[in-house]
Amino acid sequence: MASRTIVMEAVEKLNYRVTIGDVAAQSGLDLNTAQREIVALAAETGGNIQVAESGEIAYKFAPNFRQVLISRSFWLQVKESLKGVWKWVFYAIRISFGIMLIASIAIVVVGIIAATIALNSQNGDRDDRRDRRSDNRGGGGGFIWLGGWGNPFGNPFMMFAPDYYEPQRLRSRDPDEMGFLESVFSFLFGDGNPNTDLEERRWREVASMIRSHDGVVIAEQLAPYLDETSRLENDEYFVMPVLAKFNGFPEVSDTGTLAYKFPDLQKVASERKSKTKSTYLQEKIWKFSQAPQGKIALSIGLGVFYLVAALVLKNLLLNPKLALTIASGGFLGLVNASMGFLLGYAILFLSTPAVRYFVLQYLNGGISDRNQKRSANAEKLQKPSATLREKLDFARTFAMKQEAIDQNNLAYTTEQDLADQEYAKMLKEQNKK
Repeated sequence: MASRTIVMEAVEKLNYRVTIGDVAAQSGLDLNTAQREIVALAAETGGNIQVAESGEIAYKFAPNFRQVLISRSFWLQVKESLKGVWKWVFYAIRISFGIMLIASIAIVVVGIIAATIALNSQNGDRDDRRDRRSDNRGGGGGFIWLGGWGNPFGNPFMMFAPDYYEPQRLRSRDPDEMGFLESVFSFLFGDGNPNTDLEERRWREVASMIRSHDGVVIAEQLAPYLDETSRLENDEYFVMPVLAKFNGFPEVSDTGTLAYKFPDLQKVASERKSKTKSTYLQEKIWKFSQAPQGKIALSIGLGVFYLVAALVLKNLLLNPKLALTIASGGFLGLVNASMGFLLGYAILFLSTPAVRYFVLQYLNGGISDRNQKRSANAEKLQKPSATLREKLDFARTFAMKQEAIDQNNLAYTTEQDLADQEYAKMLKEQNKK
């Protein structure tokens, strides 16, 4: 997600009045990026700057600042328009794999029937052909298996039934259940990385944890949210990214104990209570598919059937008796020309999920290891050793209260004329006397 979008969402969540520290803590962006985006956003949407008597700065935005920005930016207008279009385009892409599977199966089945009829037409007399066709239609011939291939899994062509979208049928369906065509895509490619927002979550939780400890923490308190902490016993190198992101700096005791202060995170537009959602950062495990198990089984069954049927068709087309029929073109000629694609799709349809399954097992092993290490670091804080307790006590000596910028004690704001503000300030000073 672009930093501008992240900042806009943070401003909305924080009720349109923020400090740089507020935005950094809410969004997980570093302070420099948060400051750059906030200033640019205020300039482009007519936001106001409020300066407290202490010199701290808050930014105030109108509730409709997003609409103002969109109306002023052509590209944002295009982006907002394309966002709705892309939703349907991506939906079409997802269901296209299911449609392709069903269409390919239909082509292969019809090809088998056409090839069988063509072979039969070259043998025996007319009565024999009529008898064989009658046997096949009655289910007693070689294609009896076509009549019941889908029974264990339901009818995959049900969605094409005339009453599929009737109100009674729609009411009986689970609204949260993925449709079959989308399930095919999910079976093939999964449903995306579950940890795309991991870094945002990481820095949001780190900022929230720092604020919940009055802006001062030690390395062991940061470790449950970070990855590279293997040298924790020897040095605290891993806190450097946190210091850089939130403008922190160390405090050192006479014995060499380190605590880290983050004063900018304690400057808020209004008092905010921070509480971490978890004692450690937990990565989400990759799921093979979010599709219902029944639809996954149906996809596998269709894939196996499709591969077997494609091999049967290929064997039929290799029969020398069909050489002239294929060479003359027509349906069987087209099927023969596309046989490489049909077989390749069948093989990829089954091999892609199989390979993906083993890749996910490997990725989930790494995620489980990282989660376990972060959890172990969090458990150390629940029952701190004597040394760790001393470090925690040292950090508390630097605790900083949140510094809220009170709207009633502003030295300057862009919302009012400067002369009016100077006059109001003069009256305020006279009243103090």
